[in-house]
Amino acid sequence: MAAVRGPRALLWRWWPNPLRRRSDRIEAWTLLTVWLLALLAGTPAGLWATRSVELGLARERAEWRPVTALLTERAPGTASGSERVWAEVRWSVADGRAHRGQTRVEPGSAAGAPVTVWTDPQGRMVTRPPTEAQASLRAGLIGILVGTSAALVPLAGGRLVSERLQRRRLEQWDTEWERVGPQWRWKTG
Repeated sequence: MAAVRGPRALLWRWWPNPLRRRSDRIEAWTLLTVWLLALLAGTPAGLWATRSVELGLARERAEWRPVTALLTERAPGTASGSERVWAEVRWSVADGRAHRGQTRVEPGSAAGAPVTVWTDPQGRMVTRPPTEAQASLRAGLIGILVGTSAALVPLAGGRLVSERLQRRRLEQWDTEWERVGPQWRWKTG
């Protein structure tokens, strides 16, 4: 007899079978419910996270502005070095308030040299906002991570239920074996 393959093999818990136990039916319904919950939890969570990150990064691109700052002192290092160094800079915002901060500059840059820094609407120094392509990639990756994490919750719960059912089947099997096993030792005449 050939082995059963295809959809019938995948859905064996749903087909009539005299050997199918009640726990097999419970496990089949649990499996179906868990996968449905994982799909219903993970997809909206991932889409929501993606949209939220995209909106936040778009707001940063719209609000953050480049400002010309001036070095307050000569930058450490020599001009021959390729590694950028930290140096103190100062800049003014539109309302005239002065700000100070540190940013990376070319080594050996002279005091008073202009440097471009990015600021938020309050004039605080921020990192350069991501481009639209970088924002889409970041939002997509975060959405996948959040969606997968949300889907893992019902999958973990289903795994616990499945392990409990398996443990119960083994206990029932042990009980049945204790009852039937001694009968196999009897000798027939």
